[in-house]
Order: sequence, then structure tokens, then C-alpha cells
Amino acid sequence: MRLDDEEESRNIEDRRGQGGGGFGFPGGGLGFGGRGMSLGTLVVVAVVALVFGINPMTLLGGGPVAPSNQQIGQPQQPADSARPASETDRFVAKVLRTTERSWETIFTNEIGQPYQPPRLVLFTGNVQSACGAAQSAMGPFYCPADGKVYLDQSFFDELSRRFGAPGDFAAAYVIAHEIGHHVQNLLGVSGQAQAAQQRSSKTRANAISVQVELQADCLAGVWAKDNAGRLEPGDVDEAMRAAAAIGDDTLQKAGQGVVVPESFTHGSSAQRTKWFMRGMTLGTVAGCDTFSAGAA
Repeated sequence: MRLDDEEESRNIEDRRGQGGGGFGFPGGGLGFGGRGMSLGTLVVVAVVALVFGINPMTLLGGGPVAPSNQQIGQPQQPADSARPASETDRFVAKVLRTTERSWETIFTNEIGQPYQPPRLVLFTGNVQSACGAAQSAMGPFYCPADGKVYLDQSFFDELSRRFGAPGDFAAAYVIAHEIGHHVQNLLGVSGQAQAAQQRSSKTRANAISVQVELQADCLAGVWAKDNAGRLEPGDVDEAMRAAAAIGDDTLQKAGQGVVVPESFTHGSSAQRTKWFMRGMTLGTVAGCDTFSAGAA
């Protein structure tokens, strides 16, 4: 991805080295429906939560897909004055700036309202968000309660080594996916999904989570289309490999040797690649309606 001429976003918050206290999931421990979970199930949950989760408790049945955003319309915190130091820092800041440019334009032209960019928090080890404490092992996540994306850059190495999805555009896709959750929050999708989950069975709640995640993949594709002029040969393939590598079916088969579709929370590899490409093909928020009947 060509970013040499892109400026760096100022919406970066560096908390690396600060720590965030003990780790715990908001809302409870690892129990599920009053029953213990097998080690194999816990492994799968940990792996699935590692990739792009909003709230790990969603995967354990202990929480909704996302609380409604209470920050909409409130002033942004002032951006940090310190510039990112490393090459990876600068890469993250530049990718974030491309998302800001893209969504500012899309919100103006398609949504008819101003875009409120999120802050991106860099951390190492563990971090405290308004959604609770989290560890870097759980991967990047978006917290709708404070409107921030949280990222430990070591995940990029994990994406390459563990999931076989190297490349700068694969890393950019990770960021764009989390920004997709922010877009959902601004549009009220997160709150609507939460309310629907609370009225649903466990199986249906999982299906809603899949719809939310696939839409975030599609929105990442919308961002990719808007930045098509920056793409280099092989970039789209990098994103497709990343999307396929973290499909629920692929992760479940690797973690426990069996695929259980009704337990999916993010979508299959085929679904994730399909919706990313749909967003990149259509380039509109309206084209990312994963909630229509039969959309998945």
C-alpha cells in the first residue's frame, strides 16, 4: 500500500508501557449458561476472540455485541502532540488517516452527516478501556463506550506467523475492520444489534454477531475501494488471505477439529472474503446490509 505521501493522523493515543491493571472480562468470568466449558472450547474462544472482537464476552455468552455509544456528539479529546516514532507507528498513523479521509467523504456524500473519527490507542501487554480490561493476546478491538480502537502492534506479527497472512495491506485491513465497527456505532447499528441480541436465543445472538462482523468486513472493503489508487499488486490478495485465515470455520477446525456453524460469531472464511469484496466492489454503506434476509 502506497502511503509515502499520506500525512499521519493526530488521533493517536500512546499508552504503551503503562499497563492497565488485572485482566478480566466485563460482566463475569468464563462460565457459560451455568455450565463449565471444555478446554477445547476455551481454546477456540481464545483464538476467535483474538481476531477483531468488539467484546470477548460476546464469544462466551456473557455480553452483547456492543453497548450503545454514549459518546456521540461529545467533543473529542485533544490529540497527542508527540509524533509516532517507529516505522510501524507511522504506518498505523497513516492508515488511520486514510480511514479518516475516506469516511469523512462517505459520511458527507452518502450519510449526510459529519464523520466523528475515533482515537486509536496503542498499548502493550494489557490496557483498560471503558469496556473493561483487555490483554494484547485478545487482539485489536473497538470499544463503543469510549469510541476508541485499541491495538497492540504485536498482533501484526501474530497475523503473519500464526495465521499465515503477512503484508502491509493485511495489517491495514485489521485497522479498517475496527474502524468499520466505529462506523457501525456512529450509525446506531451497534445499539440495534445489542437490543436484538438481548431478545434472542444464544444461537440467534451468535447469528447477529456474525452479521455485525461481516458488515465491518464489508465496510473495510468500502474503505479499500476509496483508496484503490494507493493499492499495489497483491494488496487485495493479502486482505483476502487475512479474512479467510480468521474465519470461524477455519479457526474451529484448527482449534478443536470440528466445525459448529451455530456457534459462529464472526462468519466463515468464505463469508468474510465475500463481504470484504462486496464492499470493495460496491463502495457504499448501503451495499453492506448484512442484516437482510439471506444476506450472509
